Amino acid sequence: MTTNTTTWLLRFGAVAGVIFGLSLGVPGIIEALTGETAVTSFIVGLGVAAFGVPALFALHLRQADVAGRFGAVAFAVNAIGLGLFAAGTFAFNLVLFFVDDSVSDAVLDGPTMWAILGTGLIFVVGTVLFGAAMVRSGVMPRAAAVGYSVALVTIALLSSLDDSLISSLAHVVAAASLITLSVRVWPEPSARKATTGWVADPAPVS
Repeated sequence: MTTNTTTWLLRFGAVAGVIFGLSLGVPGIIEALTGETAVTSFIVGLGVAAFGVPALFALHLRQADVAGRFGAVAFAVNAIGLGLFAAGTFAFNLVLFFVDDSVSDAVLDGPTMWAILGTGLIFVVGTVLFGAAMVRSGVMPRAAAVGYSVALVTIALLSSLDDSLISSLAHVVAAASLITLSVRVWPEPSARKATTGWVADPAPVS
């Protein structure tokens, strides 16, 4: 992977991370005052589904060389979990939110619920592992790495309950953590592989 390609991927992921964070934080603030609305539900569902995985990829790319095997495994589990969780969030927020409760209950009855529970478990385990990998690597701000894990796990655990101030706070903390991490991901012009953890070959093989 060339340096230019890596730089582009990091910038794309950083922008995706900021949008991902805003898609959680802004609705979280609004819902603390008004409760969940069609607009906030749409923003969360679309933001998580579209920008979650690109942001996660950039976070790992930024620290990959120093995160080691544990970081790679944590990224893999978190990527699978986030992809599944994003699909569930999209379905809940952009599909089931707009149908009658009877239809929603019918959809969730049976194997669908077990699939959702399994998805949530993988997401929680992957998020905790990747948060620990970010703390261990020392590349990312520790407070933001811890906030990433705690807030996203809290959101997942509370997703089946009615909205509350705690869930809104978790959305805001997740947003602040993601934006902070995304700022750290943005490549510095004079950054070197040894100090940033980039995965880049200065002389690509043709």
